[in-house]
Amino acid sequence: MSGLFALLTFLALSSSDAKPHAGLKTWGRFSKLPYPGDKAFLYDTFPSDFMWAVGTAAYQVEGAFEKDGKGLSIWDTFTRGGNRMATGDVGSDSYHNIHADIRAIRQLGVTHYRFSLSWSRIFPNGTRGSYNEIGTNYYRTLIKRLKEIRVQPVVTLYHWDLPEHLQQSLGGWSNPEMVEIFKDYSDFCFHAFGDDVKYWITIDNPFVVAQHGYGTGVVAPGIKNDPDLPFRVGHNLLKAHAAAWHLYNRHYRPRQQGKLSMALASHWIKPRRTRLESLRECQCSLDHVLGWFARPLFADGDYPPCMRERLGSRLPSFTQEEREQVRGTADFFALSHGATLSFQLINDSLKFGQLEDLDLRMLLYWVNAEYDKPPIFVVQSGWYVLGNTKTEDPKHMYYLKRFIAEALKSIIIDKVNVIGYTAWSLTDGFEWHREYGIRRGLYYVDFNTPDMKREPKTSATFYRNVIHKNGFPELPENRPAQGMFPCDFAWGVSANSIQVETTPTQFADPNVYLWNISNNGELIKLEGLSAPPLHRATHCADYATIRQQVDEIRQVGVNHFHFSLNWSALVPTGDVAYPNTTLLGYYRCFTRQLVQANVTPVVTLWHHTRQRSNLPTPLDTANGWLNSKTPKAFADYARLCYREMGAHVKMWITLNEPNDEMVSYQEGHQMLLAHALAWRAYDQEFRQTQRGRVSLALHMDWVEPAFSFSREDVEPAKRVLDFYVGWLAEPIFGSGDYPVGMRSWLRQLNSLELPVFNEERRQLVRGTYDFFAMSHFSTKLVTHAKEDSYTYTEMLEVQHMIDTTWIMSPRPVVPWGLRKALNWVKQHYSDVPIYVMANGVQEDPARFKDSLRVYYLYNYINEALKAFTLDGVNLKGYFAYALNDQRDPGFGLYGQVHEEVIVKASLSNYRNIIQHNGFPIPGASPQQCPALPQPCPGCHVLIRRPVVGFLTLVGSGVLITLGLIIYYTTKRHKEYY
Repeated sequence: MSGLFALLTFLALSSSDAKPHAGLKTWGRFSKLPYPGDKAFLYDTFPSDFMWAVGTAAYQVEGAFEKDGKGLSIWDTFTRGGNRMATGDVGSDSYHNIHADIRAIRQLGVTHYRFSLSWSRIFPNGTRGSYNEIGTNYYRTLIKRLKEIRVQPVVTLYHWDLPEHLQQSLGGWSNPEMVEIFKDYSDFCFHAFGDDVKYWITIDNPFVVAQHGYGTGVVAPGIKNDPDLPFRVGHNLLKAHAAAWHLYNRHYRPRQQGKLSMALASHWIKPRRTRLESLRECQCSLDHVLGWFARPLFADGDYPPCMRERLGSRLPSFTQEEREQVRGTADFFALSHGATLSFQLINDSLKFGQLEDLDLRMLLYWVNAEYDKPPIFVVQSGWYVLGNTKTEDPKHMYYLKRFIAEALKSIIIDKVNVIGYTAWSLTDGFEWHREYGIRRGLYYVDFNTPDMKREPKTSATFYRNVIHKNGFPELPENRPAQGMFPCDFAWGVSANSIQVETTPTQFADPNVYLWNISNNGELIKLEGLSAPPLHRATHCADYATIRQQVDEIRQVGVNHFHFSLNWSALVPTGDVAYPNTTLLGYYRCFTRQLVQANVTPVVTLWHHTRQRSNLPTPLDTANGWLNSKTPKAFADYARLCYREMGAHVKMWITLNEPNDEMVSYQEGHQMLLAHALAWRAYDQEFRQTQRGRVSLALHMDWVEPAFSFSREDVEPAKRVLDFYVGWLAEPIFGSGDYPVGMRSWLRQLNSLELPVFNEERRQLVRGTYDFFAMSHFSTKLVTHAKEDSYTYTEMLEVQHMIDTTWIMSPRPVVPWGLRKALNWVKQHYSDVPIYVMANGVQEDPARFKDSLRVYYLYNYINEALKAFTLDGVNLKGYFAYALNDQRDPGFGLYGQVHEEVIVKASLSNYRNIIQHNGFPIPGASPQQCPALPQPCPGCHVLIRRPVVGFLTLVGSGVLITLGLIIYYTTKRHKEYY
């Protein structure tokens, strides 16, 4: 991947110095990055001096709202009015639990702890005259304890909890007098705590304070009905911040050497359409939320032009002196991102018709471009879980992983100066307008215990591990493997079905034509005339579609081709005494032509689909697989196929992917019997003469514990694999019965749904395999912690989820899942030969340069190589899925536009891997493999060349051509690289 990162680095560094609206290039820049390589997870580490932090806000966690002289804040009042059900009177009681918070901070291993000061705890009525020594000492103690564990404090002066007295007497932040009052409060804090504080935040999220505190009334003080008030409030907040900054800069910075900023929060937005107008609307959306405060601080001291154009006189004006006073009053860019703002507190009106998105990396790049590359400290980031969630918070953990991974890419690839990251929050607490309905803490707080007991959540364990490793260092298993597969490795391609032509089209045109050789050479059909019919038997060469399909398969470079027969079409009545002989002959010809082309046919007798049963109609209407006669009917059908095609087919799949969750246990039981009867029939009646092999193919996506470090999730993952793979694998490849874990789990549920094998049937089914065939496409995560009823399986008591850092299309692309699936088979069924019978990804059929499929095949095959070379898995073959979009839409190596066949980029890449038999070590000696016989000598004459036979009568310069013996045609091909 080093070449990719070098390219991305060049792109990131090639931008010019920031200028007005420089962030506008962000969307275009990211749309041009290599896909999916840029979306792949980046294994790397953060700079050695990176700041790892965790944070809280005073009103959310402190409690003790009236203790030791603390005055009321606007939140103490706000939570007692209207329809509100809960208060932050106690929160997580951090005021009485400094020791517990310090222990949690030390366990995490962070370098910085962000917390806010309760203004009304220090100045109960908001001004210096009401100074409270006990409240001040609480923060002195907290800072002292932090220093003892070598954690630097990041102190927020104001995090939404204005003293109630200031609101009642002055109207709060709507009054310009607040500028000097805040300056004096800041002066006290700088003097009291500044010797031990190197990072200060003046005001947290002024957008929420102004827009929702004084506009919508969603948060304290809950004022609404004056649409212009938020802009006057925002104006005062900016001036108050600037006053505090200049105070610190003049009087405290020389000695204390600290840095100061204002914490600005933002959503991210993406264009609904790829038009410049949409991009400008996205830019304007960010300007109305983030730029409202960031542009005055980091650019020209004034509001964004977009705000001025749309708001006009509603937006206050700065004097030139005020602009100079505000401009440049931030030592770093303090950025908040996550659940508090995104998806909750952004009005649709501020999206300007565009689409909100959750992309920290693009937001970081936009800030970097728009505001001339400031150092960025992410001072709040995270997600939330529902209030009934306890210590297992998988959603929070994976969002945390996503945001940290995006910050890492921002640093490594985009060259953005991100200096720190703050996970939010340390403990559960009062979540503002959401009260206790959600939890955001890394530590679970039991609000029902007297001491507010804290327990680390899985997100805390994850964050601690990331901090310990300083990111995501590349491990040996993450690196691409080098090496080759054995010479006899089966390289294949799969298709659910093939194109069937029941009427031969070769040598079948009876028309008579004029060939005008003296003029334009055109063939002119003579109406009413026809050549006499040809009296001969149909030959395999008569089917143009067979030659075309075999030719396309050969171009892939594979030596195996897997496809499925249609039982209902081959034996429409269900009685093998009356087969469809024409269709049978076509399949026979197809397999014969494959063999002549040195391609081994792998034939499935019955392919399970959810859309239709594919059983003969009489069986389908008579209860389908639940009919006791169906297994024997299937065995008879298998005998017919063995007999008619066995000379050319040496690999058979009885049932393809029968282990579908829509299949009942009773149906699965019948399918096992059908497979066993078909396998026994081949073993006893055909194997000695035909020398083939038979098995069934199971769908086997990997199931990974959401918390790999938790035994409580390892067990659910094992359970899911038992129910979806072991269900049909164990009776055949193992004990002859269903998995023990499956039976015991159903017994706990008092379920009698799982059938019982008698000894005769157990012996019938057990051992009916010659190899293990699997289809594998993706990986999913499971946890025992219920969080979302939509993806929760009650019967198995598991929550299904995905890692939000995975590439999606639409299923997750997780190459390492294949290696784990292969190892699962090895661990359960020893040295059984394994074939990956189908492996592919869905991608827009219009993308002929199908970069996702190129990435997918390369990485999944590489993981298969690791399983073979490093893990000792007895892997015998790999089949890419699928041959073309025509039969398997969205999965094909071939595309098609009208009559033109398109060779996609993935086909060329797959062929290259096959030609090298894997991933050879550069400079290593070539692999010595026996030469393969050349297919069909002389067949090249018929490839892409018309062969025309003539019977001509000459007269008057015109040749009359009778019974034109139609030529072999192939569809035109266009190849993409």
